[in-house]
Amino acid sequence: MIGTGALGRGAAAPPAFRGALGGQRPRLRGALGGDPWLVLAVAALVGLSVVMVFNVSYFYGQDHFGDSLLFFRKHLLAVGLGTVVAVVASRLSSDTYRRAAYPLLIVVLVTLVLVLVPGIGLARGGARRWLHLGPLSVQPSELAKFALVLYLARSLVKKGARLATLEFGIVPHYLVVGLVAGLVLLEPDFGTAALAVMALPALMALPALAAVAWKAPYRWARIVAFLYPDRDPLGVNFQLQQSFIAFGSGGLWGVGLGASQQKMFYLPEAHTDFLFSVIGEELGLAGALVVLALFAVVGARGFRIAVRHQDPFARLLAFGVTLSLVLQGVVNAGVVLGCLPTKGLALPFLSYGGSAMIAALGQIGVLLALARESG
Repeated sequence: MIGTGALGRGAAAPPAFRGALGGQRPRLRGALGGDPWLVLAVAALVGLSVVMVFNVSYFYGQDHFGDSLLFFRKHLLAVGLGTVVAVVASRLSSDTYRRAAYPLLIVVLVTLVLVLVPGIGLARGGARRWLHLGPLSVQPSELAKFALVLYLARSLVKKGARLATLEFGIVPHYLVVGLVAGLVLLEPDFGTAALAVMALPALMALPALAAVAWKAPYRWARIVAFLYPDRDPLGVNFQLQQSFIAFGSGGLWGVGLGASQQKMFYLPEAHTDFLFSVIGEELGLAGALVVLALFAVVGARGFRIAVRHQDPFARLLAFGVTLSLVLQGVVNAGVVLGCLPTKGLALPFLSYGGSAMIAALGQIGVLLALARESG
């Protein structure tokens, strides 16, 4: 009986070294935050991202900027910074995130306003979405996604029984989400704004999104192009048609890593929002399914963390972060496959984009922090 009890206590305790290092936890287990499957899935996606961004942006960088490694170097920098942010975020407690919810929301609102000010915000491709911080360009809308999740988790728990009331439980949340979405829409960034508005009930959000799309001719053209994908193949549907060609060329096993034809200036800026198309061409259906399977692992582990945590705020935060990351992946895959209207939304952990990569890895750090607390 004594042996059985000791064995049971030993099985429940975290693994420890013996001898001179007795009582210490293995560093690898601590670094993985108690959820190695989540870390390994994200590491696989980021590793593939490094290979594919180099592969896809090589010719584009040489042709447009005279530097074939320009985007690759920037991507490596973003991955490095994102990893540091993830490690730091994984060491913080849920109480720290609880206290940071409202201040972070204020910071995000201020930066979303600043980015619209000429001379402060950077304009690229007809959109004003970036702020200059030294050698880096920061996109506040990427941080806004996490700030909204954090605010909603904090506010929903704090209000408690008052959630059932219109003035405390419904109106404030609609106003905050609508304000953030409106500022992002002014950049304009319809994809991020739509993702933010999804935090509201769908029946209330869809009419508003439809009205916004109707007022902007290029957005409405994208919706029409989605409904009629064969119309205007050299115009508004050009990128989607090239994406179809990429996936069709890839077949089951792909044409081989590095052998894509569509990345040779047929698929516009394939290293950003349409990187998944090149994956489908070079690695085939098998490679595309592996990517989707890795996102499924991220979703399963994130929702598992949400279910296991004892704190209501932490559960909502883990659920919101996981849903946001997985939903972005699903939307991006749906766009490049013609299942959703074209919109500028990066594929988390894979697409080129410094702010998007850092924000995604930072949110993984948040999940690891909550995983460590939940055991």
